This record gives sequence, C-alpha cells and structure tokens, in this order.
Amino acid sequence: MIGLIGGTGLLNFQGIEIIQRENFNTPYGKASDSFCLAKVENQTFIFIPRHGANHSIPPHLINYRANMWGLKKLGVTDVLAIATVGGISKNSQPNTIVIPDQILDYTYGREHTIFDGQSHPVEHIDFTLPYDLTLRDKVITYAKKVDFKCYSQGTYAAVQGPRLETAAEINRYEKDGATIVGMTGMPEASLAKELGLAYTAICPVVNFAAGRGDSQQGLSHEIITKNSEKLMTQLLSFVLGFIKDYGD
Repeated sequence: MIGLIGGTGLLNFQGIEIIQRENFNTPYGKASDSFCLAKVENQTFIFIPRHGANHSIPPHLINYRANMWGLKKLGVTDVLAIATVGGISKNSQPNTIVIPDQILDYTYGREHTIFDGQSHPVEHIDFTLPYDLTLRDKVITYAKKVDFKCYSQGTYAAVQGPRLETAAEINRYEKDGATIVGMTGMPEASLAKELGLAYTAICPVVNFAAGRGDSQQGLSHEIITKNSEKLMTQLLSFVLGFIKDYGD
C-alpha cells in the first residue's frame, strides 16, 4: 500500500474518497494528525498531513518518528513525500518539479532515529542511496508515460527552519552540491530506511532560494503562495494518477 505525506489540502482534491481516519498512540508519541485511509478509483492509500490539520507544526517540531511508524503499522510499504522547496540550480527554477536522488542534512536537535539504544538497539543503516531506487524509477517511468515534466535528479538540502535561509547559506549549500532546499526531507528519509519503507520525495519548486533570481533582495511569501497553489493542482493530479496506476 502507498503512503502519502503532504499538505492538508490534498484530501479536498476532486476524486478522493475518505474511507476512515485512524488515531492511535505510537511508541514515539502522537503523530502530526489522524492517518486517513482514502481511495482514488480502485486504489486505497494512507495519507498524513506532515504539519498537522491546520499547518500548525513547524518543521523542526514534527514528530517524524510517530508519522513514519504509524504508516508502517497501517501496512504501508511505499511512501511518496510531497515537499515544497526553493530552487538553487538552473534545473530547479520556480514552477518546476524535482525528484531528488540525494540529500544533504543540515538539521539538528530532531528525534531522528528509532535505533536510539533505548526502544531499539543501536544499528547503523546504509544510507548511500537515501531514496528507494525501485519506487523512484516507477515514479519517473510514470511521468514519462503521461508526459509529466520533471527533473529526475537533484540534491535536497534539508535545513532546520522555520526561518528561511540567508543568501550566504544558499551559496554554501550550492558549493556542497545542493540543487534544492527544504525543511522536511530529514529525518523522514532516514526513518523510512530504518523501518524498511520504500521512500521517495516529489518536490515542487515554489521559489528561487535566497539570493537567486527574484529572491536576490528577499523572498516574497506572496510569490511562494501563488506558485505553490499553481503547482499543487498539477502535482496532485499526477500523484493521484500514479496511485491509480500503482501495482498495474
């Protein structure tokens, strides 16, 4: 079964039928919100809004462990994570979509592992390839099938937030090899790996990163919101199409 992580507005998208909502305690506390069992045509999936029902949870306070553990408990095997980002490189201009293949982690202080020596013995997972190759290939193949334009390579710089970055920080991330920047990519990806979940991110680029393009003198929340709304309709249509095609 597919698990989908994203924004609260997804369940309002036409064609989605909500079957039931699940609430339960996890070994790591409460998840961001209810886990929603939903259906699009003949395919069911589990959805959870990463930032909570009213987008009230900042990136550094999301209970990533509870969210990912809950998806696993409900029988999810493959996870699609929708994560808006800022664009750093020429291949990540606003209003494009990137399916990254690598991550740089600049976050700190987050509960980032289940192998903490308390609930589970210490284990060092291999994280050479942070995104599942098979699931990524399925998404990319489907994108080609339906002529959905996206970039199939990119390095996601996961930053702490909730503030946006300085131009100097973006310069640093670019020198490190990052092409996009966001606040929620870690520890979602590594927790998925620890739990044996196939995980891939689909990243709509909603703004130039600080110091780039029309963000050279600052970032406009108005532009970010406008681009986000424009891209989400297109992206959710693609994601739901993929879910309907999943397993065929």
